[in-house]
Amino acid sequence: MTTESPIRALRAEYDAIARKLGGVGGAAEREAVKREIIAYFKQVDALIADLGELREDIRKLVDRYKQVAASTAEASAPEFTGSRPALHADHIGASTFIEKGWSLISLGDYAGAIQSLQKALQLAPGETQGESLLGWAQMLHEDYDEALQTFQKVLMKEPANSLARINVGYICLKKRIFGEAIEHLSKAIRLDNDKKATLYAHFYLGLVYLQREMYEDAQTFFQKTLKLGPNLIEAYYELGRAYWFGGEAAQAKQIWEQGFKANKFNPWGKKCQDTLQLVLQGGEPPRT
Repeated sequence: MTTESPIRALRAEYDAIARKLGGVGGAAEREAVKREIIAYFKQVDALIADLGELREDIRKLVDRYKQVAASTAEASAPEFTGSRPALHADHIGASTFIEKGWSLISLGDYAGAIQSLQKALQLAPGETQGESLLGWAQMLHEDYDEALQTFQKVLMKEPANSLARINVGYICLKKRIFGEAIEHLSKAIRLDNDKKATLYAHFYLGLVYLQREMYEDAQTFFQKTLKLGPNLIEAYYELGRAYWFGGEAAQAKQIWEQGFKANKFNPWGKKCQDTLQLVLQGGEPPRT
């Protein structure tokens, strides 16, 4: 694999054209330089387009990697599926850093995203889109205290931002601040203005009640989760645990079997199968 940068060759070509332009004389020479500039522009423009396609292909590689390396040790954070920020012309360049931050979150480089988004907010303090993305990056990087502060800034300006609210609920769940988690997640359900937020609000409330050993309440929220999003296979696994620890072993086994059949290739589907085999052999599912 070559380490030669194409930028060096392109810069050399640019410098050559610039020198020609500096010494141009008659109309014929001007026309020749004009054609050379046009050809050079088209060359660079085509390269940019090719690199854009390659960047999208890299995102596909990242998605495949996440599927292969998916960890099922504990409940995952809400999947980041935010739409690409709409770039707008600004004289301070904040939007460029916001777009870069979005791209880095999508690629799983949360530390890089944090750095880029903090730069954006230095240039444009209080920019809500930048703050929302920074909160996502901090949360996914497991900087929970920082993420909580960032999302609280967003909610002060946008109380009906349900995605920010469920992220706060998730962070409170991870920090075992159950009262605040219930408050934020319940409000997201009442707002019901974002399907993804409503889905995860039910799921995380199920986890809150499961951790508090309130198994019937946990079962209710996991059941609602699966009605709203049957592809969230993680909910089958957690519903099975809620039934098992609630003393309904037969129902738990049935749910784990359903979870495996729902998606045999999903890591959580595989975990449903493994847990079912474990209890059939006399074992106990994990408490956490």
